[in-house]
Order: sequence, then C-alpha cells, then structure tokens
Amino acid sequence: MSNCKTKLLILSFALLIATNVNAKNTENTCGVPDLATCPTPLDKNLPDVKNMLTWNKSERLIGFRNDYRAYPGDVFKHDKATALPHTEKPLTNVSYSVNGKSYNLADYLKRENVKGFLVIKNGAIAYEYYGDGNTKDTLWTSRSVGKSIVSTLVGAAIKDGKIKSLDDKLTVYKPDLKGTAWENVTLKQLIQHTSGVNWNEDYKNPNSDFSRLTQCEASKDTYQCVAKLVYGVSRDAKVKPGEVWSYTTGGAWLLGDILERATGMPIAQYLQQKIWMPSGMANDGVWHSYQPGKHDIGGHGFNATLEDWGRFGLFVLRNGESANGAATLPDGWVQQASQWNKAKNSVSAAHPEGIYGYQWWNNSVPLNAKNVAPKGDANTNATLWAIGIFGQMIAVNQKENLVMVQWSTWDEAEPAFDAEPLEASLMFNSIANALRK
Repeated sequence: MSNCKTKLLILSFALLIATNVNAKNTENTCGVPDLATCPTPLDKNLPDVKNMLTWNKSERLIGFRNDYRAYPGDVFKHDKATALPHTEKPLTNVSYSVNGKSYNLADYLKRENVKGFLVIKNGAIAYEYYGDGNTKDTLWTSRSVGKSIVSTLVGAAIKDGKIKSLDDKLTVYKPDLKGTAWENVTLKQLIQHTSGVNWNEDYKNPNSDFSRLTQCEASKDTYQCVAKLVYGVSRDAKVKPGEVWSYTTGGAWLLGDILERATGMPIAQYLQQKIWMPSGMANDGVWHSYQPGKHDIGGHGFNATLEDWGRFGLFVLRNGESANGAATLPDGWVQQASQWNKAKNSVSAAHPEGIYGYQWWNNSVPLNAKNVAPKGDANTNATLWAIGIFGQMIAVNQKENLVMVQWSTWDEAEPAFDAEPLEASLMFNSIANALRK
C-alpha cells in the first residue's frame, strides 16, 4: 500500500473517531442526543421535578431552561432559518400605570421576574432581552403555552383531512372513551375547555388533579399513570358538555392524544412537519414525551428558543402561512380560535365577551379595571394570548402586526388577574401604542 493511501486511511480513521467523540460529548453534555447543538447555559445541578409547583425563583430559572433535559423528550428539527431583521424604529420609551403609579419597561421586567422578552413588529425585532444568563440558544419550557401550539396543530390536521370536524365526538378518534365522562364531548368542547368534566387544576393543592398529573410525570410509566387519571374523572349529571368553562389540563392531554392518533405521529413530529421546518425556525426544539417517539404531552412540554417562540407567533399572525406562502391552517382558523366561548365562567363582568377560545386566552385589560392605563382599544383588545403558569406568554395581534413573547418566573403559578396578567396586558397596550406612531 502506498504511503499516500496509508495516510488517507489514517486521516479518515482519525476523523471518524473525532466525529464519534464529538457525538458522545454532545450526548453526554446535553442528555438529548438528537439535538444538533447544546443550548446554553447548561446548568449542572437541576431541581427535582417532583417539586416543580413549589420551586423557588432560582429553581424555576434553572428548571425551566433545563426542562428539555429533565424529562424524556422528542426533538423537532428546523431546516432553513428565516432571519428576523431589526426594526428601524426600536422600542424605547414605554410605560403603564397601576393604582396611580407609573412603571417603565425596566420596572416591568423586574416586577414580572422576566427572563426573556421579545417584541416583533411588522416582522422585525423591536426589542429583545435575555436575563439571568439566558442566551439566544436557550431552550425555555412553555408550560401551558404548549396548549396553544397543540390547538394550532389541530387546525393543521383539519386542513390535512386527518380530523374531519371539531363537531366530531371524541369517541370517533378514541372509541375507548365510551362509558367514561368524556363519552358525549365534542372536539370543539374539548379545545374550548367546556367538556363539563370534574377536574381540579389548583396549583397550590398537592392533592389536585393537576398536582397528581405532575407526580405522574416524575415517575415511571408516565403515559399509563396520566391515562388512568384522565380516564377516571367524573362529571356532574346536571352539567352538559358545552355549558360550563373549566380549565382542564387533563382535557388538553386528551386533545394531544387524539391529535397523535389522527395524524399517526407524535406531536413533535407533526409540529416539525407542519410548522417548524416550513416556517423558517432557526433552532431545533424538544417536546416533553411520555413515551419517546410515540406519545408527547398535549398540555405543555414545548421547549424552544426565544426567537423561535416569536417565529411561532408570526406563523399564527400570518394565518398559518409557511415561508413559501403555502397555507397550513383552514381559512379563518385564527379568527375562529379567538371567538371567545360564552359558557358559564368564561363570561364575567371583567370580560363580558368571554375569556377563552381554542386554547388561547383573552387577556385584554378587564372592563371593570380601575386606575390603570393604557386600557386598550378595539385593536389592542383583539389579541390572542398563549399563557403558561409562572408567566410564560406569546401575545399575537393581527391588527397591530405585533407579537410579544415573555419568559418569566412569577412568584405564583397563577396570580390573580389584577396582578401580573393585568400588567402584562397594560405593557402590551403601551408597546402597541408606541410602535403604532
């Protein structure tokens, strides 16, 4: 064998070893071998997920940006990234007032314990902020913001003909629900959280259904544990489906399960196929999986970068139009998603128009709020809010061509509407007004 061939073989063998070492290092460092690159920061000591609802602020910071490592997960891949330019009119002076006191953007970031904040106006970044070590490639967990992503994927499945209609009963897709409290519930009632089943979402009660679901997620056989919990719920015989709104993560899990059965793939794979690759996302993401490659959680579990959260907001703002102009969602889907339901508990003096759509929130300033500004107008009030516990948010407003993203570690999982959620809506109004001029 010639010296030249020998050198080539040695070089090839060395490159192969180096590639394998790098792959192993990536796997050992991230714990998620399918990720192309490791997010930063990569914290060493992670808090116990069994105690997620009672973590302190420091634990929430570490836990939320390492959620993709704390649980099994399915990776959804990106393809060709669409750059987000910076606007010629960056966000500068914005403020809002509560009870006679005025607060600027710096005050807001502190008051809301914000760890990431992004504003996109007319497709360009008007403001971007990372706090406490977070970076452009940090993967932050969504909590219930993931519900809005799942509901959007349901729209894609209808467009694809995988789901026939929201008027279908759940048993069309899951016949094993016959004889359960879910038997006569439709997909529309499920996606609007008006199923009428008994479900305790109390985040402070260690014995609530949601707390039990969290404990299932921290144990083995997660899918079976959660399925037993959700299938075992009861209902009041006097409450018919569609009559009462009640926020139900168990129902959201069921919606995700139905989506997977209808499409024949886990949520992460369908997200990759319908939104992530066609829409110019810049990074891979990870979805919390109950059975990797088979079942992902429909109630939360989406982990992605701040800018890709913003790109998802742009996807919704543009009615599901992909980077090449193809339509991913049915005509009018986004408008339907924000037709707030009028069931009992959704309508109140604060929000007489209703508070919940297709797993999107109406977080406009309450009609009966006093001593606050700016209250908003017909344009700013037409905003869809994806909201997760402890302050995770994507706000999408088509009339203003505006997207706002927030990562937070609020003191409470679900503060009263006149606290952090109110200030978020006031800040959104102020930003909209400032960028409108």
